[in-house]
Amino acid sequence: MAKTHTVFVCQSCGVSQAKWLGRCPACQAWDSLVEEPAAPKTGKSRAPASDPLPLDHALAQPEPRLPSGLAELDRVLGGGLVPGMVVLVGGEPGIGKSTLMLQCAASLGRGGGRVLLVSAEESARQVGLRARRLGLSGQEVVLLAETALEPILAAFKPGEYAAVVVDSIQALRAEDLASAPGSVGQVRQCAAELAAVAKASGIALFLVGHVTKEGSLAGPRVLEHLVDTVLYFESEPSMRLRLLRAVKNRFGATDEVGVFEMGEAGLKPVPNPSALFLAHRPGQAPGSAVCAAMSGTRPLLVEVQALVSPSALAMPRRQALGVDPGRLHMLAAVLAIHSGLDLGGHDVFVNVAGGVRLAEPAADLAVAAAMASSLAGRPLPPEVVCFGEVGLAGELRAVGRSAARLSEAARQGFTQALTAPGADKAPVGMELMTARRLDAALEMLR
Repeated sequence: MAKTHTVFVCQSCGVSQAKWLGRCPACQAWDSLVEEPAAPKTGKSRAPASDPLPLDHALAQPEPRLPSGLAELDRVLGGGLVPGMVVLVGGEPGIGKSTLMLQCAASLGRGGGRVLLVSAEESARQVGLRARRLGLSGQEVVLLAETALEPILAAFKPGEYAAVVVDSIQALRAEDLASAPGSVGQVRQCAAELAAVAKASGIALFLVGHVTKEGSLAGPRVLEHLVDTVLYFESEPSMRLRLLRAVKNRFGATDEVGVFEMGEAGLKPVPNPSALFLAHRPGQAPGSAVCAAMSGTRPLLVEVQALVSPSALAMPRRQALGVDPGRLHMLAAVLAIHSGLDLGGHDVFVNVAGGVRLAEPAADLAVAAAMASSLAGRPLPPEVVCFGEVGLAGELRAVGRSAARLSEAARQGFTQALTAPGADKAPVGMELMTARRLDAALEMLR
């Protein structure tokens, strides 16, 4: 009997070693080397060969995007599906990845394009039960319950399908590799061959991926480099919200956020997330301010909450959820030096309601106003929306897209806006207040 050759493969980066080591020399991860059978060197490739193409021929008119039928998904993708694009969707178990892909497949089918749904983790009957529960019709959705890579590749036929959904990439297995499904070698091999065939045939490909306990996508890092778009599905359990973010997108922006609401009928896109985020805003409560932020191209009104309480600790705590903790420390120092607010003996907690993350500096003014309101114990005017960047010298600086921010605030019923000089003209019925310094802005709010 022939001896089986084995190698030790790092489950974090995919580097192979001839012997076991306690620490991977490539990515420095501890206890990540796992013994796997060595892959046979067949030299075969299932991807169809392509001919060299002059650049002038490649500079053709862009093809129209194919709408997925879910407006929030199209927003995150950059306007719809591009032929041959490969999308990797990751998220925690039970968050709704399979539900989102099933609804997307059904919507594409209603739009006139056939979709191949490869279920590698569930049987055909389980997928049918989910479709019945969601009230979906799948006349144009072809279901394939398969874990072997070869039959899936054989189903890729140009012109027959508009998109292919594989749920999930960690459950597939290639016959050329003797390792178990979900290993680094299997994930890398299956994803590479699926992506190559999808791009050659012009079929949009969705790959559903698992995440580790740290929240990153399971498998080698090369998996994210193979695809065109990486989407993360996140949840806000208190509001049954699901936030879809793009961390990589070759065909669009990476700062767009799609908002869904999970219900009995599946995921429902939220066309007006500002109203949803402000629905539970407490009235006349100290420490609450409304910020006009930008999420990609969409203006978004969110509530910034602050709690300033006396501290018995030698080093008071500074905790931020939804904003950069470094900017929270900076704003606390600016308030102490340039506005005379003593926060040295107080714990400061800042939270953005709804699980939204504000990465732009336009939220500085709202965060500072909420902190000042909580410290003084006096609520801010409920009809005022704030946005603006705060500098280290205590000055206020204008931010971009102020017209879109003001229009969204007026649409949500706000009558006053506080920002830095240089903002666009406010809509009819809204008063625009400007201040050059933070202390002057806080005085206006009082």
